[in-house]
Amino acid sequence: MQTFSIAIHGGAGTLVKGMMTPDKETAYKKALDKALTRAYQDLESGGTAIEAVALAVRLLEDSPLFNAGKGSVFTADETHEMDASIMDGKNLKAGAVSLITGIKNPISLARDVMEKSEHVFLAGKGAMQFAKKLDYLLEDKTYFYNELRHQQWLEIKDTDDFKLDHSIKKNEKFGTVGAVACDSNGNIAAATSTGGMTNKKFGRVGDSPMIGSGNYANNKTCAVSCTGSGEFFIRGVVAFDVSSLMEHKNMTIKDAANEVIYKRILEIGGDGGLIAVDKYGNIAMPFNTEGMYRACKSSLGTKEISIYK
Repeated sequence: MQTFSIAIHGGAGTLVKGMMTPDKETAYKKALDKALTRAYQDLESGGTAIEAVALAVRLLEDSPLFNAGKGSVFTADETHEMDASIMDGKNLKAGAVSLITGIKNPISLARDVMEKSEHVFLAGKGAMQFAKKLDYLLEDKTYFYNELRHQQWLEIKDTDDFKLDHSIKKNEKFGTVGAVACDSNGNIAAATSTGGMTNKKFGRVGDSPMIGSGNYANNKTCAVSCTGSGEFFIRGVVAFDVSSLMEHKNMTIKDAANEVIYKRILEIGGDGGLIAVDKYGNIAMPFNTEGMYRACKSSLGTKEISIYK
């Protein structure tokens, strides 16, 4: 019988144990568990991989704990610019959006780009016009307001500094959410969403909405969602690199993911992590930082919800 499984992540970085309160740790694990359980139930009832990853990411976007959707960080202009992408391994269809504002669930808009347009990637004003055409409700900026996020921005406002999510040190945490799944038909999919960097300028776009860099799915190999130092993940074409190692070097999903995260991305100066699943339901969740918010569940009976190594 076909194994079905799902893995999710909520960002990676220097998540030093002891610096997080027990209450905060419990809250993060509860949020991960909620998204994992709901998406797994969808798979269990015969749902598709694409439905499961979209559902999991929507739930993570709805939580203020993660830097995506409701929890998105502030840009240099004190606004929110969000990115997201989704890909179906069965037919290699994909959808992505970037630099969007006011959209409660960017992953839903990315899916609509995939399913209701002739395109793969829409950005900025064009993406917002597309959302308007589909009658998306735009949330007021108060929906995205978070006191912690605003304080982070105030600390570095009017400087050239930027922060990767809620960090004490500049590069402490990479805030992205993502999901990968394998359904009972052996189809796989990946979805990724982010609020970007605190105090980002110039319309900066990271790896999350880029097919092949931060997100990729192909039934022949694997589905991958990344979280890390975006510029390096773009240059390393990380998500596709894992797939290529499986396809051309016959590596297992675990070996290919480990090669990319523990060797290749470090060689060019990047850090972070990824989650991946193959068509047999095997899961890999490597990261080369102190921690990565992550969770997975499989029809074989395994379940994990973790933050640290």
